[in-house]
Amino acid sequence: MNFQVVVLAGGTSKKLVPLVSKELPKALLPVANRPVISYVLELLELSNLKDIIVAVEGKEAHHCVEHWILEAYMDRLRIKVERVPDDVGTAGVLRAVAHLLTAKDILVVSGDIVSDIPPGAVAAAHRRHDAVVTTMLCPAPVSGPSDSVSSIAKDKAKKPGHYNRIGLDPTKQFLLYIATGAELEKDMRIQKSILCAVGQMEIRSDLMDAHLYAFKRSVLQEVLNQKDKFQSLKQDVLPYLVRTQLSSEVVLNGVQQPEENGNEKASYQNNQELLSQVLYNSSTASFHELYALGPKGSIPVRRTHKCCVYIASNSKYCMRLDSIQAFSDINRDVIGDASHLSGYSFSAHNNIIHPSAELGSKTTVGPHCMLGEASIMGDKCSVKRSVIGRHCRIGSNVKVVNSVVMNHVTIADGCTIQNSVICSNVQLQERVVLKDCQVGANFVVTTGSECKGEALAKKEK
Repeated sequence: MNFQVVVLAGGTSKKLVPLVSKELPKALLPVANRPVISYVLELLELSNLKDIIVAVEGKEAHHCVEHWILEAYMDRLRIKVERVPDDVGTAGVLRAVAHLLTAKDILVVSGDIVSDIPPGAVAAAHRRHDAVVTTMLCPAPVSGPSDSVSSIAKDKAKKPGHYNRIGLDPTKQFLLYIATGAELEKDMRIQKSILCAVGQMEIRSDLMDAHLYAFKRSVLQEVLNQKDKFQSLKQDVLPYLVRTQLSSEVVLNGVQQPEENGNEKASYQNNQELLSQVLYNSSTASFHELYALGPKGSIPVRRTHKCCVYIASNSKYCMRLDSIQAFSDINRDVIGDASHLSGYSFSAHNNIIHPSAELGSKTTVGPHCMLGEASIMGDKCSVKRSVIGRHCRIGSNVKVVNSVVMNHVTIADGCTIQNSVICSNVQLQERVVLKDCQVGANFVVTTGSECKGEALAKKEK
């Protein structure tokens, strides 16, 4: 398909502390006992998109991710793991790897996506329309979180303003307007030239940006070079390309074009013949082929590029692991309603218990649960809607509900864990009660401790 793929793997995101650490960067956080980045890489492999650059922020994170990829994927994909500077934004990451980009088109995907939407479908739509950019949009969740989510998470989930405001043409193929971030709080400003060109526009606020974009490489690199203050693909580059698609500042056919100003808009409106032509062609996919007036109302010259969308169907799954709550939700989904993403075969009891795991007398592992390799559970334990990692040692009379327990965790007798995340090598001593907590790697929770809504972690040296 002659696409190169850039996977934005991040580093050790502050939003995910204490789950992430120098030894466990974001890209390797476990989803159903698999690194989250593996879900993106397997989707790319299924779409035959195998020329991949994985961009990782920071020295330690780069070392960890590169080591894991060398073991898991080097015989299957053409992957280069590239270290990039910290905190330069997604646009800055692409500037840092620009010397490696040679293909006609570039697919940029966030390494924290868990989805069943084929990236190849986005790439095909991009090529079909000969677009400058194609962005993947997914229906935003309309219902609140399940009862298993903590009350704090429910309150956060209800806050408005999380999604974009998007303008689409009547065919729902072209992106005509987008507002993100702080722009959502402002009045809408839509260029008359775009409204004239399409006749009508559908404004949507029920679609979320999936952080998967296809770009025409030459135009993307030109924009990144010209606009050196742009930091974000979503908040800077994409809105800029959308805003200028009928009056492009980017290089088209080797000639840089100025962005339209108020005088050009007035000339455009006053030219009734051209306006009639535009309206005659409105509401069709051909509006990008129309001609705009040259400077000061001179002869029309072509100054357009196409910004397209690929809208996933409601039946598809797409979530980003960009918060602690999302980490818990995705783990629950992948062993629950979205179990087809896990890559595992579920038992007749709708759970996954590794053959090497051991269960004590009267211990139950319910539906939508996973128990990892070589983990051992004592007597009279109960596990509900939870993921337990590899080589864990769990005592007797332990209850684990709606939680994720990573690898090599020791849980003593009589502990209760609810709506919590327990990182690797943690020790919970006897009768510990945790609710809505996160426990960082290598931490020890002492006997009889009762914690609610706390983040427990060792101080970074």
